[in-house]
Amino acid sequence: MLFLTIFSVSLFASNIPSEFKEVKKQGGITEYQLEKNGLTVLLLEDHSAPVLTFMVTYRVGSRNEVTGTTGATHILEHLMFKGTEKYNKANGGHIDAQLGNIGARLNATTWMDRTNYYESIPSNYLELAIDIESDRMRNLWLKKEDKESEMTVVRNEFERGENSPFSALNTEVWATAFQAHPYHHNTIGWRSDIENVPMEKLRAFYDTFYWPNNATVTIIGDFKTESALELVNKYYGEITTSPNPIPQLYTVEPIQRGERRTIVSRAGQLGVVGVAHKVPEGSHVDTYPLVLLDYILSNGKTSRFYKALVDQGKAVNVFDFYVPLHDPSIFTPYVFLSPGATHNEVEEIILAEIEKIKTDGITEDELQRAISQITAETAYGRDGSFSIASKINEAIAMGDWTFYVNYLDNLKKVTTVDIQEVVKKYFVKEHRTVGYFIPKTSGGNKAEMKPSSWYEDQTKGYYRSDEAKENSTVVPNPTVLPVSKISDNIKSSKVAGIKLLTAKTGVKDVVTFTGSFAAGDSFSPEHNSAIADLTGYMLDKGTEKNDKFALAEKLENLGAELSFSVGTHTLGFNGKCLSKDVDEVIGLLAEQLRTPAFSQEEFEKLKLQRKGSLQRMLEDTNTRASEKADSLLFPVGHPNHGTSIQKLIDDVDKVTRDDVLKFYSNYYGPKSMIFVLVGDLDNAKINSSVEKYFSGWNGGVDIPQVEKSKQVTEGETLIVKMKEKTSATLYIAQTTGIKRTDKDYTALSIGNSIFGMGGFSARLMSIVRDDEGLTYGIYSVLSDDTYTDGQFYISGTFSPDLLAQGYSSTMREFKRWVKDGVTENELKAAKTRAIGSYKVGLSTTRGIAGRLLSITQRGYEPSYMDEYSDQINNVTLEEVNAAIKKYINPDKVITVVAGTVTEENLKKKD
Repeated sequence: MLFLTIFSVSLFASNIPSEFKEVKKQGGITEYQLEKNGLTVLLLEDHSAPVLTFMVTYRVGSRNEVTGTTGATHILEHLMFKGTEKYNKANGGHIDAQLGNIGARLNATTWMDRTNYYESIPSNYLELAIDIESDRMRNLWLKKEDKESEMTVVRNEFERGENSPFSALNTEVWATAFQAHPYHHNTIGWRSDIENVPMEKLRAFYDTFYWPNNATVTIIGDFKTESALELVNKYYGEITTSPNPIPQLYTVEPIQRGERRTIVSRAGQLGVVGVAHKVPEGSHVDTYPLVLLDYILSNGKTSRFYKALVDQGKAVNVFDFYVPLHDPSIFTPYVFLSPGATHNEVEEIILAEIEKIKTDGITEDELQRAISQITAETAYGRDGSFSIASKINEAIAMGDWTFYVNYLDNLKKVTTVDIQEVVKKYFVKEHRTVGYFIPKTSGGNKAEMKPSSWYEDQTKGYYRSDEAKENSTVVPNPTVLPVSKISDNIKSSKVAGIKLLTAKTGVKDVVTFTGSFAAGDSFSPEHNSAIADLTGYMLDKGTEKNDKFALAEKLENLGAELSFSVGTHTLGFNGKCLSKDVDEVIGLLAEQLRTPAFSQEEFEKLKLQRKGSLQRMLEDTNTRASEKADSLLFPVGHPNHGTSIQKLIDDVDKVTRDDVLKFYSNYYGPKSMIFVLVGDLDNAKINSSVEKYFSGWNGGVDIPQVEKSKQVTEGETLIVKMKEKTSATLYIAQTTGIKRTDKDYTALSIGNSIFGMGGFSARLMSIVRDDEGLTYGIYSVLSDDTYTDGQFYISGTFSPDLLAQGYSSTMREFKRWVKDGVTENELKAAKTRAIGSYKVGLSTTRGIAGRLLSITQRGYEPSYMDEYSDQINNVTLEEVNAAIKKYINPDKVITVVAGTVTEENLKKKD
């Protein structure tokens, strides 16, 4: 099998505990069953990093809900963090505290067919993870007061989703396509059910589905099989099997007999079209042709929808929403319309492309390109224990974990005829559901922004949070890990004028790369703010040697990824490829950086796409709040001041090709370029490739020093009014006058992690969300401070009805943090969390590459990678509290609220 040749794993373990039965082995993964209670255990050893992921998948999702309990699975997922007799906030042992304080990256997600709980942790804490997960499987408190506070949290999560036109349309499409099957309702549920589901129904749901015989434990990473199974038996072995059989869903969606249509019409900027067709369950043999069809239709510039829609100026973005599920589902292309495009013409183009495949089929080149892309993605998906565990999780939900192991082999068996036949079979009018999002308003409202903050849609899953939690209690003693220098594996050199850093890691077959140089938005001339942006995004639109489709075809045939981005200060590039292709991909990167064609035709197409992207940003409350704050905090001319959306749209119209050519000539070159490559690589060969492809390239500039600025506006409150938004963003901000290289920064950063950047370990999430139930998410951030003095901000989302209370609670905790500082116990926990999280973050090539780029941009050498932990440990309590008082001032902040709110929403009612 594929994975036998690519993992450094222990395939055979001796002295397996007698309580377990070995069920099967595939692809380096061994399945065991704990015979006393039916718990399934999947193990895959990988000792390339001292990190592992522990994940528990329960075979229950929104498909197991009925009218009146929609969203119950998701609410229960939230309540699973509220505590047990052993692990709770009252005794200092809150679940998030225990895991967050060791640096774990933990979360839980609910989806249609499953719920999962996971933690990626330093591997010496495996016993703690097993203890916590087994304890909450059957010992959850489920208190009414916890449900009441968490209901408002989940409702705010629902409201945040409703803010997105795409999310609202997607919900309607599924509800229209399915009438009997529970896929009819969104995973988060209907609002009335979220607000009113009684506690006894949640308890019944928990008592029905949360049992060992309905769960799979997956452990991936640095552990020994024998000891892991002993720990699983120690903690899970005490739990009995379910007293009753786990209920199985028997509802089958009736055959659809005709096309259905739905329209969502509300405030927005650009239209969206979705065209859904019914497709079979994920375990069906036709899943494999459908997966390849997805890639052929919408993945990359060579895809059919890109050529027919984006390239023709009809769309700013297109993607297929297709995920193999446990039961029959839908395959839905979604198209985000360009300004001026109509819903009808876009729908006709989608259907015409489908009809072409029915009539003419697809080419062998298209098929092989899709297989190459998925082959590479499969290798990328083995970069880190969490990535592997999450993919196994989805296969479990679909019904068979071996789907993950056999996936690529089965895709390679698909023929062009197979794909044509599934299109003929499933993409028929009788089984079609069409959805339109039609905006009531369009055009640009005036606001301030940074042009590089592009809006993205979330298309899958409901996550409890983005971070962790904390506190401290007695935990199982961790084993001691060996210590080695990270920088020993990093090579730094100057090649062809470029600062080149390479790091060889234990990952197999994969290289991840990233880099930057000075050519960001702040270099745009005063008369036009869009020039730097458009120059950067023209790089992949064709070179002197290859047009954009030829470039895309070369990359996609390799399954390689390469993208460019424009930030405030730098032009950035990111990508990954298979190790065998790294020389060719470096050559393609150099070709796009050194010899872009800047075709007039492509330039005009790009301008239309960027204008559409900017208009979509007007729909996002977070973006609207932050851009307004930036314009108030920083003086005009400061890189962090930003540019208004309307001005940027106007400037896009005014930019000429000559402007772009001049900007490229003035700023592009290797002078300040940093190039980082990490993974399965040969340092000498990388150096040779960079020398070969970049030698002779000249030019470029350094990033200039920026004088520290004085905050322009203090103490003001402003409202950015937006129509038909069910959740508002609260943004409280000030400038700090500090850069990341300043001596007080580490102390201030640790203090901020205690206040608002430590997930549930931080005070804001622990109090404003977890205790008071006022928001789905609130955090504080130090930002924009790599090259200039930056800002501190607090950002949270609130229902308009809870905004006043949320604002009051936030300011109370903010003032207390500055006035009283943090405690010794909080500092101790924050240090452990920071160092553990650092270690977990370096378990993937992407994590190492990103960290290396960040420290190099700040002027540090690779040895800083090893010095970081000591730097954290050496910070004192006095230094942290002094830094907070020195740089943060509640009287200085401005407050911006974006949403459908008025001044009355900020006034606390008696």
